[in-house]
Amino acid sequence: MSHGLSGDEEINSEINVVPLIDVMLVLLVIFMITAPMLQQGVEVNLPKASTAPLKGKSEQVVLSVSKEGVISLGSGNTLPLAEAGKKVAAVLETKPLEDRRIFIKADKDINYGVVMELMGNLHAAGVTNIGLVSAPPEK
Repeated sequence: MSHGLSGDEEINSEINVVPLIDVMLVLLVIFMITAPMLQQGVEVNLPKASTAPLKGKSEQVVLSVSKEGVISLGSGNTLPLAEAGKKVAAVLETKPLEDRRIFIKADKDINYGVVMELMGNLHAAGVTNIGLVSAPPEK
């Protein structure tokens, strides 16, 4: 008995694409599920580390968070955490489009949750251009 091919049988040289389609559909479902999860975080535009001053025609808006958790808009204007987003959005409405950004200066010993809650309130109020201010390292 010969196990070789007989004269009327031919080798099937076509590619079976069904497993390829199955894998692609599984990947499509995975990406459809994970894509919305990637967009739930707070968008933060961190300032670039450079020696040049920040460009802008008007004065920068700075929110300061002290070690005790007191939030100040500019110098001396304290405001509660719940109202921070609305107040900052109102201040930024008066600025030109290219200067509608906010900078947060927080004490290094402050609870991380306070800063994240502040950023969440800002984002909910429509303020999406947020920068975090840091001091240069000591030499």
